[in-house]
Amino acid sequence: MSSYFLTTATDNQPKKIHVVIANGVMKIYPSLVIIICVVIGACSKSSPTAPPGMSINCSVPKTFSNDVLPITSTRCAISGCHGSGSSNGPGELITYQQIFNARSNIQSAVVSGLMPQGSSLSDAQISAIVCWIDSGAPNN
Repeated sequence: MSSYFLTTATDNQPKKIHVVIANGVMKIYPSLVIIICVVIGACSKSSPTAPPGMSINCSVPKTFSNDVLPITSTRCAISGCHGSGSSNGPGELITYQQIFNARSNIQSAVVSGLMPQGSSLSDAQISAIVCWIDSGAPNN
């Protein structure tokens, strides 16, 4: 019989999991099963739903340069919001890399209607952002 202690981090606190292997069969303690379920649940990807009364159609591929950048340039990367020197939310949203790094925050804020503040995006603009992000947010 062999015993192993594995260390994992949940809630930023290290936890020890005791795994016993006896006669080639691993016995897992209930706490390990719970931790695995929490990790799998936290890592699962789900696409946000469309705002009420709107359906998102991603049948036509969206590009960063033609569809997303014009929206972020005129509606996000402006003075007082996410323009040069901004520390609001994810900070500046000027370059592809900045927008790519903030894509989940952008998607949540756009779908929920929280952004852009003081105005709203059209259904076509929301669809463009959501579809581009859901397709992997390519730099195209």
